[in-house]
Amino acid sequence: MSEHRKSRRTPLLAVTAAIAVSAAGAGLALLPGSEASAAEPQLPPRATGWDYQIGGAYEPDADVEVVVRDHTAAPADDLYSICYVNAFQSQPNAEDDWEADLLLRDADGEVVYDGAWGEAVLDIRTEDKRGRIADVVGEWMADCADKGFQAVEPDNYDTFYRFDEYISEDDAVAMAAELTGRGHELGLAVAQKNAVELVDRRDEAGFDFVVAENCGQWNECEGYASAYDDRVLVVEYTDGGFDTTCSGWGDRLSVVKRDLMVLPVGRDGYVRENCPATAGD
Repeated sequence: MSEHRKSRRTPLLAVTAAIAVSAAGAGLALLPGSEASAAEPQLPPRATGWDYQIGGAYEPDADVEVVVRDHTAAPADDLYSICYVNAFQSQPNAEDDWEADLLLRDADGEVVYDGAWGEAVLDIRTEDKRGRIADVVGEWMADCADKGFQAVEPDNYDTFYRFDEYISEDDAVAMAAELTGRGHELGLAVAQKNAVELVDRRDEAGFDFVVAENCGQWNECEGYASAYDDRVLVVEYTDGGFDTTCSGWGDRLSVVKRDLMVLPVGRDGYVRENCPATAGD
């Protein structure tokens, strides 16, 4: 995926708006096996142990209730499972998987890349292209639902910020609305990934909760927490960011520290720590 501004990482692999939770949202089920109908998205629990496994699936630790895995993987058994899809950029070196006109191009007709991760940026500037991109991503999301995932994390929502000479904030929100609509039709909750600047447009975009990278490091946790009633999954990649988030938000948000490449357990460099969970649903 891609590197956010301020050298923030949007993981690789395969402001404050106090928006109240709606009455309908408050009635959503929180965990697999609830009494919610199949069409109702289930929200993740608050302030719980979780793991970000997009670099490879492995057996979760005993303290884990929520797991994020790539859409090519299976969900974690008996846990709240979130399916990762790259929705605003191609996978690394996978631009040929997309129709040529769906790749963003510069004035010379060359494909625009997120150079940090070798990903082609998708062209979300027209309604037609957004729909066609959503057709592709929607197939991945449908597969996620069929596998038993409860939610989906569409990555690179913040592409508009990093490539603002091409893509507007309105383009990003319109693309998000297309994706959340399809996700909800499948019974999936849909996460806002980063882009704290857009929390005040949550209703337009249709997101249900947040996956936020380095919100402690960049002093952004309050923005997400206020907009999403603390239903925020935070991943920090640095000691300082992790300590800040745990001390300020560890009793309200779900916080995990991971290694930058989100390696599976057993690989050299693997890191995973959770803040103590002192609250939950």
